[in-house]
Amino acid sequence: MSRIIQIQNDFTSGELDPKLRARTDIAQYKSGLTTAKNVSIQPQGGAKRRDGTNFITELDAGAANAVRMVAFEFSVTDSYMLVFTPGKMYVFKNQALVTDINGSGNDFLAVAALTSSIIPTMNWVQSADTVIVVHEDLAPLKIVRGATDSSWTASTLTFNYVPQYAYTITTVAGTTITGDSFNHLSPSGTSGNITLEAQKSGKTASAALTQSASYYEDQYINVTPFGRLRIIRKVSNSKLECFAEVPLFDTEDIAQANFEIERGYEDVWSGSRGYPRSVTFHEGRLYFGGTKSRPSTIFGSRVSDFFNFDPGEALDDAAVEATLDTGTFNAIVDMYSGRHLQVFTTGGEFYVPQTLDDPITPSNLIVKAQTAFGIKAGVRVQNVDGSTLFIQRQGKALQEFVFSDTVQAYTSSKISLLSSHLLRTPGEMAVRVATSTDEGDRLMIVNDDDGSIACYTLLRSQNVIAPCEWTTDGTFLNIGVDVDDIYVIVKRTVNSSDVYYVEVFDPNVFLDCAKTGTAAASVTMPHLEAEEVQIIRDGIVEPVQTVAGSPSTVTFAVAATASFQVGLNFTPTMKTLPCEPNLSSGSLRGFKKRIFEINAELFETQAMSINAKEIAFRNFGAGILDDDVGEYTGIKTLNGVLGYSYDGQLTITQSVPLKMTVLGVEYKVSAGQ
Repeated sequence: MSRIIQIQNDFTSGELDPKLRARTDIAQYKSGLTTAKNVSIQPQGGAKRRDGTNFITELDAGAANAVRMVAFEFSVTDSYMLVFTPGKMYVFKNQALVTDINGSGNDFLAVAALTSSIIPTMNWVQSADTVIVVHEDLAPLKIVRGATDSSWTASTLTFNYVPQYAYTITTVAGTTITGDSFNHLSPSGTSGNITLEAQKSGKTASAALTQSASYYEDQYINVTPFGRLRIIRKVSNSKLECFAEVPLFDTEDIAQANFEIERGYEDVWSGSRGYPRSVTFHEGRLYFGGTKSRPSTIFGSRVSDFFNFDPGEALDDAAVEATLDTGTFNAIVDMYSGRHLQVFTTGGEFYVPQTLDDPITPSNLIVKAQTAFGIKAGVRVQNVDGSTLFIQRQGKALQEFVFSDTVQAYTSSKISLLSSHLLRTPGEMAVRVATSTDEGDRLMIVNDDDGSIACYTLLRSQNVIAPCEWTTDGTFLNIGVDVDDIYVIVKRTVNSSDVYYVEVFDPNVFLDCAKTGTAAASVTMPHLEAEEVQIIRDGIVEPVQTVAGSPSTVTFAVAATASFQVGLNFTPTMKTLPCEPNLSSGSLRGFKKRIFEINAELFETQAMSINAKEIAFRNFGAGILDDDVGEYTGIKTLNGVLGYSYDGQLTITQSVPLKMTVLGVEYKVSAGQ
């Protein structure tokens, strides 16, 4: 029989994959947990009860088919969360629904083009007052915020010039151009901008170029012995303006027998050819990536002329275009403007290199392949502290795409290597940047399989990657972050019917789908009719009530004088990994163990249970049942724990919804054969 002291100083490895139970040799084992459910890991090492959610409003039934959230930051003081359901867009500001959109009496903007098949995989980018939404089956859409919070419009983008591509090339010899009457073309130069005049017998012909302007414009003239001219404009029936992509040999007249017109070029974006899959802004250009008909091509607009994709004379500010030719299929599904323009495809990750911070131009645009993991379509990439995070194509791993100055290239590593079990068909991902030293950046991933959220606390400077799992009485469908407000769409079953609610996480709330207030004797809860709700009144937990009657009023046992919360309870759970101390005599894995004393280091905690035993937070005295439980900081000791097991684990939880922050635990273990 031996007695040992086991200490867990922090929980900064979060919940570890069950496949790591035998890896007592790795450092993460000492700071990991078997279960970290409905808690948030703090970068200092502690774990606290996760934030509850405030109820905002109910969405229409279309949310059952598709729902998506898009953050929109108009100014320092004006930011919004746009929520899309099939054919509708809701606008939220300061955790409230903006009403009477466009003065129509509706609380939503009608956007018929956004159907249930488009919303799950749509892509978007914002600039100033406009959000541009793209999808391969959707003509690019712009949503514009007007003069007020409730003034919004949606319309199809109008382009000044759409890129051209010859899906089927046909060539017409100069001698067989139907209806045209000329002997030769006279060029004004050999390179750059060139004017071609149609001439006959050495004189300008009258009405020599008889075809319509569309017959010539955006097509090409191939010249023998060499020269390739892009026709920019038909000036008149005898004159064409061109750009020499391949210079001419000289300025001699071009005989009809020495040139051909290469035709078949058409708009890359159209109803028949499809539209872009992804969009971003980068260094003064609007970039589209991956059209339905050209899935591996990126297109960049002219500088500061976002809707003009005219390559013009290929000057530095002209439109740019590049195709990912790698020998494998790479359909572009997302792009990110960071240190470089990053391009994410179904088959790998790419970037556009820039030397000495030179801008991207038509002459230097190249796209370099970096890693070959591929990205899952529909889950937008997120940036955390300089690294770009994405879900791998199969949805089984969370990857980090980061530039290495050592090798001057991007590398990818698996953030989820030790917690892959928490990723169950990811459907959406969002990041909330830390706003204080008490929290790290939060990366939250909604799982479509079971409606849970995998929440990662990240602090790269301290190598903190702490995953945990959030669940609720229902399923999380989507998530979005408006500056520092975390919005979620939750599907709940209320009074035997499925409902779809917009809710916001709140650090001061301990319940889900809650309503809060100050002084009151009751509150109406129609959104939770016939459901059991928990009540916290002036910091005191009252007995559970069932919301009944009309107007679904919940009456408090004693009127609240300062504050109240009414909503659905959830249970935080922390379970330590099996006890495995490092002893000179070897491992204790095969020995039965009994934990006989536990010392928990707490911070501002009001309620907690360890191994199903309640920890006392009240002292005897007069009137203690009329006051709320005081917040305790320090060590709480639990003695007399019975029972032997091979694992020697602690389970920390709560029976009532109050504050709980565990900084670390020390426990004494008796082991023997």
